[in-house]
Amino acid sequence: MNIDRFGGPVLSLFRMVTGFLFLCHGVASMFGVFGGNPATGRAVDFAVWPGWWAALIQVLCGGLVLAGFLTRPAAILASGSMAYAFFVVHLPQELLPLRNGGEPSAMFCWSFLLIAVLGAGPWAIDSLLRRHREDSPEPGLAHVPARSGGN
Repeated sequence: MNIDRFGGPVLSLFRMVTGFLFLCHGVASMFGVFGGNPATGRAVDFAVWPGWWAALIQVLCGGLVLAGFLTRPAAILASGSMAYAFFVVHLPQELLPLRNGGEPSAMFCWSFLLIAVLGAGPWAIDSLLRRHREDSPEPGLAHVPARSGGN
């Protein structure tokens, strides 16, 4: 059995699950659902730094990564926001993520970095658009006659 054939689909599923979990985390913080913000149990106040902006990044980037649209830029932004959360919020409390509550931030940071490097996988809007561009002739070149002979 050739296990390499599962690489693309598993990458796509990893991207979708990671994006979905990040989206849910942002929705919980932004709207106070699913138990609300982990720190307070309710919605974060509108436009308050950094909580509301972090939730906005989580909702937008989580949705984009889930869909596989603009995946790499969204994953880079999501990874950076989680690095910020780890180093600014969690690390000052304690060095180890297990002791400072920063495991989700660290895992999301590295997961999104992996997605940014490896791409969206085959089951993504980005992949669909890329295949469409590759199948379409370049505009304006279809009617240009080929040169024959030398000049």
